[in-house]
Amino acid sequence: MTEDGHIIDSLPDADAARRFLGRLEAEKPSQYKKLRANEPLFSDVAAITAFSPLLSTTLLQHPEYITWLDRERKNTAVRSKEELLESLARFALTNSQLEPQTLYSRFRRRELLRIFLRDIRGLATIAEITEEISNLADAILEAALQLALNEADSRFGMPQETDEKGRVLRSTVCIAALGKLGSRELNYSSDIDLVIFYSGEGTTSGGSRGSVTNREYFVKLAELTTKMVSGPGSEGAFRVDLRLRPHGTMGPLAMSLADTVKYYETEARPWERQVLIRSRSSAGDGELFRRFFSAVEDFVFVAGQSVGEALENVRLSKERIDAEVGSARGYNVKLGRGGIREIEFIAQALQLAYGGDDKWLRTPHTLISLARLAERSFITPNQHSELAAAYTFLRQLEHILQMENGLQTHVVPDDAVKQRIISDRMTFAMSEPLEPFLERHTANVKRIFDSVLGSAETTDRPSRPAIASARKADDDGSILSVSPSAALLRAKTPFFAEYFASLGMLDRGDSRADASTPETYAESLANAVRDAETSHERLTLLRSVWNEHVYDIVIAECRGDIDVSEVKRRLTSLAEASIDAALLVAEIELRHRGLPSEPARDIAVLALGKLGGRGMDHHSDLDLVLVFEKGSYEEHAKAVEIFVNALSAMTRNGRMYRVDLRLRPYGSKGLIAMPADAFLDYLETKSEIWEYLAFVKLRASGGDRKLGESVELRAREIIHRKALECDPEELRSETIRIRKALESRARSRRKDEIDIKYGEGGLLDVYFATRYLQLRYNIPDTGDDRSTGHIIDRLIKELPSDSGVSRKALETLRRGHAILSAIDHFTRVNNGRTTRISPHDDHFTINVLFPMRIGVRSTFEEVVSSTF
Repeated sequence: MTEDGHIIDSLPDADAARRFLGRLEAEKPSQYKKLRANEPLFSDVAAITAFSPLLSTTLLQHPEYITWLDRERKNTAVRSKEELLESLARFALTNSQLEPQTLYSRFRRRELLRIFLRDIRGLATIAEITEEISNLADAILEAALQLALNEADSRFGMPQETDEKGRVLRSTVCIAALGKLGSRELNYSSDIDLVIFYSGEGTTSGGSRGSVTNREYFVKLAELTTKMVSGPGSEGAFRVDLRLRPHGTMGPLAMSLADTVKYYETEARPWERQVLIRSRSSAGDGELFRRFFSAVEDFVFVAGQSVGEALENVRLSKERIDAEVGSARGYNVKLGRGGIREIEFIAQALQLAYGGDDKWLRTPHTLISLARLAERSFITPNQHSELAAAYTFLRQLEHILQMENGLQTHVVPDDAVKQRIISDRMTFAMSEPLEPFLERHTANVKRIFDSVLGSAETTDRPSRPAIASARKADDDGSILSVSPSAALLRAKTPFFAEYFASLGMLDRGDSRADASTPETYAESLANAVRDAETSHERLTLLRSVWNEHVYDIVIAECRGDIDVSEVKRRLTSLAEASIDAALLVAEIELRHRGLPSEPARDIAVLALGKLGGRGMDHHSDLDLVLVFEKGSYEEHAKAVEIFVNALSAMTRNGRMYRVDLRLRPYGSKGLIAMPADAFLDYLETKSEIWEYLAFVKLRASGGDRKLGESVELRAREIIHRKALECDPEELRSETIRIRKALESRARSRRKDEIDIKYGEGGLLDVYFATRYLQLRYNIPDTGDDRSTGHIIDRLIKELPSDSGVSRKALETLRRGHAILSAIDHFTRVNNGRTTRISPHDDHFTINVLFPMRIGVRSTFEEVVSSTF
C-alpha cells in the first residue's frame, strides 16, 4: 500500500484507517485505485474508518457505497422525511431482490455513512444530526407502513368506519413516536418507542382471508410494520419498542383513538403521561395524532398543579435509574449522574411544573425546551448555557461510542487505551477532548439538577424564580408589565417576539448604547469568530451576535425609525458581513485541522437573487456561486463545506441562512467552487438561456472582492452579449417556459391560499418581465441600487421607443411590485418563511389585490410578446 501521508496520520485512530485501506486494496483493488485518485473522498473515507469499524465493514461489503458517498457528501443540508423517502424508493428499484427487512437495514446503513461524515467533520450541529436520523426513521416507518397496508388490504380488505352522517369511510392509522424519536433527537443506535392507534371501530370490506374487525386488522398491520422495520437478528433497520403503549405488554399492539384517549385520561400512571411530552406523528395519519394530543394534552400538562406534585414522579424515576446503573463499569453518559437523562429530566420536570399554565413551554425538543425555560426565567441564562453545552458534548460522545460498533452503548470504558482513542475522536470532531470536558460538563449538570429538583420540595404554587426585573407577575402568574421593547415586539410582530423569546433576548432591557448599525456588522461578527476557542463555540457566538443585529433591525422598524427599504439595505449588509465571517470560520477551522488555510481567503463569493439585487429580506436564502483563482479544487471544496455549514447549520441559537448553491454551473452535479476562468468559460460556451435570467443579478458580495468584482464585470458582459446574439423568439419562449415551470409549484397548494411569489400575477411575473427586458435591450445592473423597483424605473427611462412596451405596462409592474413586495415583507415579519397568504373578503383583497395580480399577469404576457 502506498504511503498514507499526513491525511492518515492526523486521524484519531490511524491504525484502524490503515487496516481498512489495506483490506480494500487487497479485496477491491480497482475501487482502491479510484479512491486514492480522489484526495477529498479519500480523506473523508479514511476519517469514517478511523471512527467506526462498523462503517468500515459496511464499505468493504458494499464498495459501491464509496462512489455514492462521493456524490452525496457535497450536499450538507438536512434531508427531510420526504427526500429520504424518494432516496429509499430509488434504492429499492436497484435492490428489488431484497426482502423489505434487509432493504431497510441496508438503506439505513448507507445513509449513516453520509450523516456520520457530516457529524465527525463538524459540518452539522447535534440538533441537525439527530433530526436527520429521526427523519430517516420516519421515512423507513412510512415506507414499511405503506407496504403493510397493501398486504393487510389484500388479506382482509379495507378497514371501514361510519361517521356521524352515516357515511362509510376508510379508517386511518397513526404511528406515534415517543422518546428521542418523538422529540426528533434520535441517536445512531436508539430504539424507537412507538404507540399505534387507529381512527375508529368497524369491520373490513373483506379480502382473500375474509372480513375482520378493525382492531384485528390494525393489530396485524402493527405486526407487519414492526417486523419489516425490526427484521430478524441484526438485519433490522431499527429496534422497535412497543412496551410504552397503553397497558404495556398486556395491551393490544393497536387501539382505537377513543380507547387510547380514554386510557390516558383515566388509567395512565403519571410517568406514562410524562412520556407524552415527547410525542408526535412519525408515520401514517398526522391529523389523527393532532386529534389525539389535543384530547390528552391537558392531562399531561395540568394547570395549577403544585411543583412538588409535578416533580415527584420525575425524582422517583431518576432514583430508579441511579439504582440500575450503580454497578456499571465506566461512566454512563446517558443515565449516569450529570448525564443526558438528567438534562432531559430538568427540562421535563419544569415543563410539567409550569407547562399547565404556559402552553409555550410545551415543546418536545430538549434544547428548545431549555431555551424557552430560560426565557421564562425558570432557569438562569448561565444555567441554560451550561446545560446546552453539556447536552451537545454528551450527545457527541454518545454518538462516537455507538458508532464504533453500532451498539446501543452509553458507557465510557475504563480501559485507558480505549479512553485515549475516544478522547482523540472527540478532539477531532468538536475540539473538546474527553478530559477535562467530561468532568466539567457533568459537574455542571449535577449541580443544576440538584438545584432544580432540590428546590421544589414545597407543594405550594411558587412564583417564577429569578424573574427578570423588566417582567413582573401578579399572584395568578399573569404579566403586569413588560419592557417597552418586548411589548412592542409582541404587538407588532408576534412571530419575532416568540423567536427572540426562545433565545432569551426578549427581556434584556431597552437602553442599549451599543445598538448596531451596518457599519458595525463586519467587525462584530469577525470578533465573535476570533474570540471563540472551539468549533462549536464559534458557531454559537457567531449566531448570537447575528441575532443581536437582527433584533436591532426588527426593533428599529417596529419603532418606525427605519422604513422597509432601509430594513432591506441593513439585512443585505448583514448578509455580506456574515459571508465574510463564515469564510473566517473556514480559515480558522482549516488551520486547526492542519490544512492550508489560504483557500478560505482566496474564494470570491458571487450572489444571485435577493442578495445579488441588494434586496435581502427576513428569511431570504443566500443564492451563491463560489469561484477562486489559485490552488486546487479539493482544497477549496473543504473550505466551502465549512463556510456553508457556518452559515446554515442549526444550533441552539438558531440558523442564520439557508445557502443555495444549485445555480452554479452544471447545477447539483457541478463543482461547489470552481476556478474563475472555468466559470467564465462556462458562461461563454455552455450556459443556457434560463441561466442568463438568473445571472442578470450576479454581484460580488464577499470574500476576495478584487477577484469577485472582476468576475462580475466579465460575466455581465458575456451574459448580455449572448442574450443579444441569441434568437429573440428563443429568449421569449424560454422566459415563459421557466416562469410556467416555477408557477407549477403554487398549483398544488390549497385553493383558499394565494402564493404571492410563485402564483399567477405574483412576484416572479415581475422579476421575469424585468429581467427579460434587461436582456432583450442590454440594460445591465449597475451601481449600488439594483433593486427591482429601481430597475423598473430605469426601464421606463431607457427602453427604446420601438420596444413595443408601453409606459403604462411598466408602471403596472412597478405598482404591482410595490404592493406584492410590501405584502411579502409583512408576511415574513409576521409569519416567517412563507410565500402563501389566506385572503379575506375585505376591501383590499377585492379592490386592490385581485385586480393588481390580474394586471401583473397580463403585463408579463404583454412584455414578453409585444416586443415581436
